[in-house]
Amino acid sequence: MLGSVFVMGEEILKTAIVTGGTSGIGLATAKIFLAHDFNCVLVGRSFARFKEIKSELVGNFEFVSADVRKVSDCEKIISQAVKIFGGVNVLVNSAGIYHEGAIILTDEKIFDDIFATNVKGTFFTARAAVDELKKSRGSIVNVASDAGLKGNYFCAAYAASKGAVVAFTKSLALELASFSVRVNCVAPGDILTPLTLNQLKLSGSTIEELEKFYPLGRIGSPEEVAQAIYFLSAAEFITGAVLCVDGGLTC
Repeated sequence: MLGSVFVMGEEILKTAIVTGGTSGIGLATAKIFLAHDFNCVLVGRSFARFKEIKSELVGNFEFVSADVRKVSDCEKIISQAVKIFGGVNVLVNSAGIYHEGAIILTDEKIFDDIFATNVKGTFFTARAAVDELKKSRGSIVNVASDAGLKGNYFCAAYAASKGAVVAFTKSLALELASFSVRVNCVAPGDILTPLTLNQLKLSGSTIEELEKFYPLGRIGSPEEVAQAIYFLSAAEFITGAVLCVDGGLTC
């Protein structure tokens, strides 16, 4: 089993933590790790939301209610995972929020919320996981964005936060390389998630209009990003990489 190790002849399942694990890319990622025989800890703010999607999950999983904007919750995520499953092999930082609007309409509260979720949450959940990942020689996969690589219209704060995730990924990869802990990130383009559908609704645009910008002629699915995340988690000679999952948008 890809998600298993053997200790003195005893099979032990590896454990993946997925923040933002109850919807969109995070949920698809949790499913792919479960399909590869991992234990999985899904992290989200809403237990009600977890109950809605629980029947979609097959395998060994647990839910941890946490708000990654709070350092104490970031630490709780890791301690709970260790308590439940005994260790951590993979951390996927998928929790994130998006805000669209001109800079003059982006106030301090919006800015702080974006950075607290997308940057602070990623940083401090990774920090909390480092000791366990050193033990397992595990890996971290962060979710950035095409906007963090090339910028985008009317989402300056979001693009800045995802650019920070890219820089953080590369820096932490260097810091942890000597411990055989790998750190990579994916940079998705537009993905067919509830967040994207709501964004289109607010802007009055359609999926068909959005798809015209993509060389492959369509936007992506959460499952396609999840496949890239799983690949990076298992690719033992890749660290500090930014894998664009964007249908050619950033070519």
